[in-house]
Amino acid sequence: MRERPAQAGRSCFILESRLMAADSTSPKRPRLGRNVVALAAVSFLTDVSSDMTYPLLPVFLASVLGAGATAVGAIEGAAETTAALLKLASGWWSDRVSRRKPLVLAGYTLASIVRPLIGLAQSVSQVLAIRVTDRVGKGVRTSPRDALIADSVDSAIRGRAFGFHRAADNAGAMVGPLLAFAILKWGGLQLRTVFLLTAIPGALAVLMLFFGVREVPRAAPRSQAPPLDLKTPLGKRFWAFLGVLLLFTLGNSTDAFLILRAGQLGVSTALIPILWALLSLVKAVASTPGGILSDRVGRKPLIVAGWLIYATVYFAFGRAGQTWQAWALFAVYGLYFGLTEGVEKALVADLVPQDRRGAAFGWYNLALGIGALPASLLFGFIWDHWSSARAFDFGALVALAAAAGLAVVAPGRRTAS
Repeated sequence: MRERPAQAGRSCFILESRLMAADSTSPKRPRLGRNVVALAAVSFLTDVSSDMTYPLLPVFLASVLGAGATAVGAIEGAAETTAALLKLASGWWSDRVSRRKPLVLAGYTLASIVRPLIGLAQSVSQVLAIRVTDRVGKGVRTSPRDALIADSVDSAIRGRAFGFHRAADNAGAMVGPLLAFAILKWGGLQLRTVFLLTAIPGALAVLMLFFGVREVPRAAPRSQAPPLDLKTPLGKRFWAFLGVLLLFTLGNSTDAFLILRAGQLGVSTALIPILWALLSLVKAVASTPGGILSDRVGRKPLIVAGWLIYATVYFAFGRAGQTWQAWALFAVYGLYFGLTEGVEKALVADLVPQDRRGAAFGWYNLALGIGALPASLLFGFIWDHWSSARAFDFGALVALAAAAGLAVVAPGRRTAS
């Protein structure tokens, strides 16, 4: 029997209402949000500033100030170790207070002020002091910033968020050397002037952070949190991952040695910024896909693959003999960063409770930095007393051992938190 018009209209209205209700309750695809995008822009501008300097710093130390490989390793190792210690303290403190942004802002501001002063340095010790102060700023900001990113996104896209942030960071690391190259090649300016000009993107980064980033509401601060010790409830899996990461870090010396090796292979000083930009381009392109893939298949496969690439590149660097090989190896080296940088941070957030993320990122960054000084000193010592080939072989062997360890201790699938 055919339905009457009134009944048909009433049925359509009921069906439409049900469809609208179902649509309103269906889960929406998570978005990165304002904070992630703004912090990515801050990192982009900061890396434009810092990477106008970083690839040229070993050249400046060696050619202008007369420093050797051991001195280069000591400067970078001391700077990174200082940053690592402060990353632990600032991350832990950001869990105890209600706001993370002031710590992030203070860290970026300090680094942006002191970084250009390298252009005025007259000795190796002055460069050391400036680099350490620059890394103090990095130490203050990094763990609270990473915790703020994790606080700002849905756990389902955590890998994507950290990958996107690293992509922006690496894009800045690509633009910075290109600007330095243009200034040196066509501007006719000196290395010192390039360092002084880093003040401009640094100031823009601070302004972007101040106006673009908002606090994320959190539970009441842990004002009665226990002091820093291994008994804090971060979990056995987190500590196991941290131990393997520390092993890897002991073979992960400063990238300044790769620049010195590229010079040995015939890459001219004028082209060093372009070589560094190539590395950063690959890192930027690979970081977001790496993070997205880790959301789907898990963090462990991506990190293990990245560490194996690292070992392969270091082994090949020790045996390279032609200029084109330096360019090829720098490009492949970028894949290691794309598969690991953002994914490691996403794994840290996966493994710990939300109210301990700041401390967890502090411990993570400490593991990265505490091995930086001995790793760089040891690498430089092997380079100076034996050969660059043996130094790179050492780094490759440590990376292989760490990859094997991670395959055992890291969870196979992502755990949401």
